[in-house]
Amino acid sequence: MVRDGFYYALGLIVVAAVVAWLAGPPYALLPLLLAAFFLWFFRDPERAIPAEAGAVVSPADGKVTDVSAAEVNGQQWKRISIFLSVFDVHVNRSPVAGVITNIEYRHGRFRNALSAASALENEQNIVTVEGDGQMVIFKQIAGVLARRIVFTRKLGDRVARGERVGLIKFGSRTDVLLERAAEVRVAVGDRVRGGATVLAQLPPAEPAGAGAAVRSAKEVR
Repeated sequence: MVRDGFYYALGLIVVAAVVAWLAGPPYALLPLLLAAFFLWFFRDPERAIPAEAGAVVSPADGKVTDVSAAEVNGQQWKRISIFLSVFDVHVNRSPVAGVITNIEYRHGRFRNALSAASALENEQNIVTVEGDGQMVIFKQIAGVLARRIVFTRKLGDRVARGERVGLIKFGSRTDVLLERAAEVRVAVGDRVRGGATVLAQLPPAEPAGAGAAVRSAKEVR
């Protein structure tokens, strides 16, 4: 359970007690139901993290809404988009193991997270993780209902694959950007679970000095 759930639930239980005292027990039902909803919404189940080398796991629970090529500043990426409804677990996890080399928070709009425009225009947190000579970028994107993105790690932190790194409150979206050589293992319409579902397989990293282009997370704008 994410501690935010206890805070919301406790406040509503206090409201229910006051309402019951002032207006009678039947009127306390609504705040009690809302308290139960928040306890359920902020659930944080344990997950079995795949140990397969090169696996990229889902950063969130939800439904895959887009698998496509994306051009960012002249560079080609593979993008996997995942929509989180209010019924999904909203805890976010790192898709790969490595070091956090860039964090960029962008203020923006609160469009429907199902729309393609939300990936560029909505409020979002862009995180770059680099490890074993490879780089994966994932975005926490706010939706119509989501008004707060939480990220609990900082620049330079080392994270494990599937490690909890934050959450997005209420309906939202996560995007994962992968190098073109990645082998995508999901399709539009698939249901995925954060930390447990393998989204893609990264190829082995090129040996040092092989002439691979050096990319910067700051180029993902």
